[in-house]
Amino acid sequence: MSEISIRHLSKSYGDHLILDDVSLEVSKGDIFGVLGLSGAGKSTLVRCINGLETFDKGEIYFEDQLIATPLIKVDRVFKKKINMIFQSFNLLSQRDVLSNVLLALQISDPHQKKKEQVQLALEALSKVGLEDKIHAYPSELSGGQCQRVAIARSLVLRPQVLLSDEATSSLDPETTESILELLKKLNKELGLTIIMISHQIQAIESICTKVSILSDSRIVEQGELSDVFLNPKTDIAKNLIYSSHVKTMLDSKRMIRLLFDGNLDEPIIANIIQDCSILVSIVYADTKVIDRKMYGQVVIKLPEKESETIKLEKYLTLHRVRYEEVSK
Repeated sequence: MSEISIRHLSKSYGDHLILDDVSLEVSKGDIFGVLGLSGAGKSTLVRCINGLETFDKGEIYFEDQLIATPLIKVDRVFKKKINMIFQSFNLLSQRDVLSNVLLALQISDPHQKKKEQVQLALEALSKVGLEDKIHAYPSELSGGQCQRVAIARSLVLRPQVLLSDEATSSLDPETTESILELLKKLNKELGLTIIMISHQIQAIESICTKVSILSDSRIVEQGELSDVFLNPKTDIAKNLIYSSHVKTMLDSKRMIRLLFDGNLDEPIIANIIQDCSILVSIVYADTKVIDRKMYGQVVIKLPEKESETIKLEKYLTLHRVRYEEVSK
């Protein structure tokens, strides 16, 4: 069963189309990535999911229950189940860490006993590793610690779905990695479904299980992360995933990309050189760990002689190595 289902959602600002017939399914326990360049409509999409934005057409379902249409706004019951963290943290500078987390409970359930609220806030801060910072103020924290406070503020409401809107974009690489590891941990331990909005391909491929690529207001590719990232079909997907590396080449020689789907044990490049007597020039190579499996790709120049290219392609086909020709 899908936990979040978006069906044919469209959104415009005046004559400017922001989202155009967007549909996606997010299953319970997924870490679902939405990848795209700036201006693609990613943040608008996630704001529609939690009711911060209205939309012109379409429907949003939570656990098969209709929660939003152009005429129905997401009510506060579902807003509590679907919470959100932002790039800018949105912490109150005059409140300490504990008070910032308590604020979410004070707004959502003002009649709850303060003692119970404090206990829930302390538990949430413990989950994000900040139990020793409860009396610190935002100005005394690093960017990563501020983001952890923001995550704790969402967790204290015990959501089923966490929306992450470019939550690591303003952080340095090391801090970004620690926040992503935290999200992965929360997903596993709490069964928390996460929808991650990002233009950072490294963030998406680090923890996501599924991905949609958004371009010019529409979803152009989506599916299992390994399928989309290792076999992109559209130009925008190829550009986001690997073509930027190929564009650094200065000549116009033809190139192919070799794909290794979960098995990197065979020394295929060395075997090509040895078995085919062909010199291979590597343009780009990369490996990724996706869902605990190692995947990889290598972009190489094709030989200048057509006979050698034919030999190479026959060799790859014989040895069941996936490949495709790429352009710069």
